[in-house]
Order: sequence, then structure tokens, then C-alpha cells
Amino acid sequence: MGTISKTSKFTYQHRIDLLRERKQRYTQEKQRVIGAMDYDDWGMILPPPDEREIVEVMGNSGVPIRDVRLNGLKMLTNHPDGSFYGPQIVGENYRRLLMTHPVFIDPISSLVGAYMTNFGSYRPNGWPAEFDYSHLHAEQQKYQLDTGIGGAQHFSQDLALGLKLGWGGLLDKVRDFRALNAPNGGAFYNGLESVILGVQDWIERHVEAALEMIESEPDPQLRRNLNEIIEVNERLIDDPPRTFREACQWILWYQIVARMYNGSGSLGRLDVVLQPFYDRDMAAKTLNDEEAIFHIACLLLRDTAYIQLGGPDASGKDVTTHLSFLILEAAHRLKIPANIGVSVGKNVDPRLLERGVEILLEDKLGIPKFLAVDQTAEGFARLGYPIADGYERVYTGCHWLSIPGREYTMDDMIKIVFPVIFDVALRDMLSDKSTEPSVARLWGYYHKHMRRAIDVIAEGVDFHIEHMHQVFPELVLDLLCHGPIEKGIDASHGGVEYINIGVDGSGLANAADSFAAVEQRIEVEKRMTWQELLYYLDTNWEGQQGQRAQLMMKRVPRFGHGGTRADEFARRIAQHFTTLVLEKPTPAGHRMIPGLFSWALMLRTGRTLGATPDGRSAGSPTSHGPNPSPGFRKDGAPTALAVAVAAVQPGFGNTAPMQIEFEPLLAREADGVKLVCNLIKTHFAAGGTQINMNVLDRAKILEANADPSKYPDLVVRVTGFSAYFASLSPEFRQLVVDRILQGG
Repeated sequence: MGTISKTSKFTYQHRIDLLRERKQRYTQEKQRVIGAMDYDDWGMILPPPDEREIVEVMGNSGVPIRDVRLNGLKMLTNHPDGSFYGPQIVGENYRRLLMTHPVFIDPISSLVGAYMTNFGSYRPNGWPAEFDYSHLHAEQQKYQLDTGIGGAQHFSQDLALGLKLGWGGLLDKVRDFRALNAPNGGAFYNGLESVILGVQDWIERHVEAALEMIESEPDPQLRRNLNEIIEVNERLIDDPPRTFREACQWILWYQIVARMYNGSGSLGRLDVVLQPFYDRDMAAKTLNDEEAIFHIACLLLRDTAYIQLGGPDASGKDVTTHLSFLILEAAHRLKIPANIGVSVGKNVDPRLLERGVEILLEDKLGIPKFLAVDQTAEGFARLGYPIADGYERVYTGCHWLSIPGREYTMDDMIKIVFPVIFDVALRDMLSDKSTEPSVARLWGYYHKHMRRAIDVIAEGVDFHIEHMHQVFPELVLDLLCHGPIEKGIDASHGGVEYINIGVDGSGLANAADSFAAVEQRIEVEKRMTWQELLYYLDTNWEGQQGQRAQLMMKRVPRFGHGGTRADEFARRIAQHFTTLVLEKPTPAGHRMIPGLFSWALMLRTGRTLGATPDGRSAGSPTSHGPNPSPGFRKDGAPTALAVAVAAVQPGFGNTAPMQIEFEPLLAREADGVKLVCNLIKTHFAAGGTQINMNVLDRAKILEANADPSKYPDLVVRVTGFSAYFASLSPEFRQLVVDRILQGG
């Protein structure tokens, strides 16, 4: 792996710099072999060329992507369609993968292990034919719904359970409850046991590989590190961690196993779960802050896991400690994609916000993001839950939260696209020749179709919860949840305390601006008829007349400008959506909670959606989450953006994040940190729930878009996730560029 020069000082920062350089080389290799990666950067390392095969699978954004499999690894099947379903065989196959998976040891790092493939790519069919929901297909397609059926993870484990028990303790727990609950749950427990045995084998093979590496390692400092790696991981095969380094290594093993299993990417409150180990080692004088920062950096290097720093505990007391700042510092020194959220609240240490903004402006990597912990906790309590549960909900993904180990949420998997509902409503109204079209009647049709779309989602939610455990259970997350092992029931089937299903609205600006445009140009000014509008939409604004009409519709004052009809429609649409989602549970009695977020849906929805009355062209992306459309104001005023997004919050515990871009000039201003801190606090005080920020130079981002290879280390926050700009597809890069050019 390349040794340290004998003349160099083997400092922790030097090691971090070397690890970052290697990370960039691994990333560039992935870019060459896999191509575009329109998702979290993650930390996957390609297997050696003679141990890998490249396959094409369908990506989340609706286009085929390339994925990596281990060469020659064959999965067991239990179904005529050639796939495998159910906990026992899923666990057996995952154990086969882990026992075949290559080891990865970088002697410069204090932690070992990396994932090199995606278990999901080995499943040729995601859903068996006998679990049929074809009765929902027509309306799911009509409304272009992201239904969540078959979706995995998107909730959070409780790492404290694993750190307390270790792999051996978890295995004993599984076996004890299998005996206690017999004959019920046998296949489920067998699947859990297979996962643990596979992990233990993988760790043991790393110990064996490290023993071999020592024999040929000439550098005494690296030999010492390898000896420590052996000692740490020999213990962790069975025993729970005792030291800070061992805790980081145990968490890394769990994280890469969870990520490879089904993409799970949450570490939750890393500062809280590591605090006892930090305190113990510091008291024993076996750890110092520089070493702690290094171990955390080695953990962050391997995966862009979602982490919350600070915020209230169940009693409302702030958990921010010195360790919270060390984790932030580790990300600052490492300077690679990361998903760290800084808590902001009335009782949260204000220095955490200030330091987070300083790093954001200095590094210009879109890290960290900012979390309105009071607003989300209080919103969750409005549903009737104890405020303590609201405080314990933790930042878990792009925009979502969950109670670690206690709440199954499916957040960020279910999307209802407002402009699609608008389009269906408009065409339904205009096809009814018995009534005169109007904006008021259009709203009535919009209400009817939105209600039906939500009902279709609710039916799909029940279907998923009824059958997902029989298809692809949450075995890795189940291990660190409260209830699944004890009950013998998968988290997706009611094994945890709460089922709260997140339902997101998307494309708010397109719908609000469309309502405002048709009201202004058709009803108020009478410069266009309803039938003319339909013609322009069907022909995608073709010809000179169509282009003039498109420009006319675009010039109606937009959502976000302030004091416009579009602003009023945006608030009305958001409130209407919130009311309908909360109006009733699913037919089986499961609660749904509204949020506003798009993730990468803007591209896929845009490709299949025709032109819309706000002047958007057919095939172009829809608007992002609760944000106004790019170019909503010529001055791009940050305060106007903050006010607009705050005004459309659903307000029941799930978020509607604001995405905002700044020029680097702000970082050079004497009061730049103060200005950004004030903007964050003002937005949250007005009801905002989460903020994603980029600090990007327009000239640099344009040059990088033209030739991404010129800036291989440029990191951007795309939506809720961060990634290397060069790893993104041209379409995703353009999303970021458009926001910078039109709204920064």
C-alpha cells in the first residue's frame, strides 16, 4: 500500500492526507469502471480486476447504472423465477457473500474493512409474482407515484445495542430467543444467525491477512499499527469493544455490512454512542484528541454515513460535548464527501453552529448541513407522541429522521409529484364539456386526484408492510433494533415499536407557479384560453407563438418572490397535502407523516412529464422539494428563499429542507460567518426544519462542468447527499450548475 518515508514524521495529519489521496484514486477508478454515480459517494472500493464483474441494474433515478459483483459468486435460489426470497435464504446468501468477500487493509489506517459490491445486485428479481399488486398499477402509473413497495432500510438502528453486546453477544441473543420462541420465527432467526456468522468470518480473515502483511512490512511504524489491528479485531470477532478505537472499528464493521446489504447509511448520534469510550480512554490517559480525530477520520473515510452532532436528549438537555467538535474536526481535516448534520436549537451549544459554518465556508464542500432539532421534535409531538420521542428522533438520511432502533419509517421512498397531479387534474377538467373551466374548478379536480393518489399510496404501504418480511427482510438493521429479535418479527412487519411512514411531496414550485400563471394569464388578463394552453402544453411550446406564450407564463411572479399569488398557492398546496396525508391512517391502521423533498426524483419525473403552465418545457427536471424554481427572483435573495421555504413546512416532525447556494465571496467577508449563522437561525425560527448549503464559485463550477477531470476533488451537496462532482452524470451536474447560476 506504500510505506511511510523513514525520514517523515508519521503524524496523524500526514496519515489523513495519504488516506485522502488514496480515496481519490479509488474514486477515479470507480469513475472509469462504473461511470456516473448519482448517489452518495459512499466508500465502495472496486474488487481486484480478476475478482469482479460489471453488471447493469436499474438505478433509483430511473436509468440503468453499472454495478459491481464479485466474480463467480453464485447465490442460492428458492423460487422458480431464479431469485431468492425470505429471511433464511437471504441470510444464507449474505453469509456466502461475506465469506467470499475480499479483505481490505490499508496499514496507514487504524481501521480495516471496506465493501466492494452491493448485495441487492445479486437478486435478479426484486419482488415475487405471487405477491401481486397489479390492481394498483394503473393509478400508480397515472400519478407517477414512487410507492415505496419493496424499498429497503430508510430507518435507523440503535448502535448502542451492538456496542454493548458485540457480535458474540448478538449471536447468543439470537440463539436464546430462537429457543424461547420456538417453533415460531425459526427462518427469521436462522437468517439473523447467518448474517452474524458471515461477519465474524470476514473479521477473522482480516486478522489472518494482517498477520501475513506483518511478515513483509519493513516499516516499524506500520508493523506496530498492523499488530494493533490484529489485537483489536481478534477481540471484536466475539467480544464488545472496550476502547475508543475498538468502538470505531466495531461501528465500521456494522456500517459496511449494513451498506452492502441494502444501502443502509445511518450512524445517528455518533458523538453520543462514542462518548463513553472517549471518556474512559481519556481518563486512563490511553487516548488523546489527535488520535481520536484520526480514528474518526478513518471511520468517515470508508462511508459517507449520516451523522447528527449535538441536540437534545430525551429530557431536552443538549448532548453536545467536546467529542462533537472532534467529529466535526475529523470531517474538516479529511475533506471528502460526508453527511454530517449540526444541530441548531434553543438549548444547543451555539458554538457548534458557529464552528459548522466556519468549516462550511472554509472548506466549500457543502459540509456540514444544519438541523432544526426543536422544530422537528415539536412537530412530532403534534402527532400525539411524547416530546421525548421527538427529541430522540435523529437525522438518519438525506432529509429524514427516525428514533434509532424503535421506529420504521420508509422515509425518502414515497413521493407524490405535485405537477403530475396538477397535469392530471387540468386534463380531467378540460375533458369535461359539461362545465366551464376555471381556476376554482381546477382546484377541485386537483383535490380529487391528490386525495386518490394518497389513497393509492396508503394501499401500497399496507401491501409492503404485509409482505416485505417475506421478500427481503431487514436482517442487518434488525440486529440493532428493539423488538425484532425479542419478538421474532422483522422491523418491516411490526417488529419495532412505531411504524410511521414518510410521504413526501415534490415539485411544489412547478405546481404553485402553474396555478398562478393560469390564473393571471387566463382568468385575470384573458390573454390565453384554456384550450390554447392545452395546445401549447401538448406541442411543448413549439413555434414562435408557443415560445412567446411560454415566456409570458414564465414572467408571472413566482413562488419565492414574496407577496405573490404563487406564494399563496404554494402555502395552500403544502397545507392541503399535509392535511390529506394526516387525515386518516392507511386501511390497515398505519400512520403516514408528510414531508417535502425530491431527492433525485426531479430528473426522472421531468423526463416523463410534459410541459407545465409555469413555462417549464417537457422533459426538463421538476423543481426541487420545497424550494422555489431556480431564477425565482433576479436577485436570488437568500432571505426571500428562506422565508418562502419556511412558509410551506408541513410541521409534523418530517422535514422540508431548504437548498441554498452561496458564492465564496461570502467566506472572505469579515462577518460572513455571522451572516450565515443569522440566516440559519432566522429560517429555523420561522419554522424551517433543515438546510443544505453549497459554497461554490460560479466560474469554477462551470469549468468543472465542462471538464470534470480538472477538479477531481470538488465536492458538492447535490440534494440531501454529498458527492464528488466528477462522479455525477451530466444531468445531475447540470442540476447543481443551474442552482448556482440562477439562484445562488
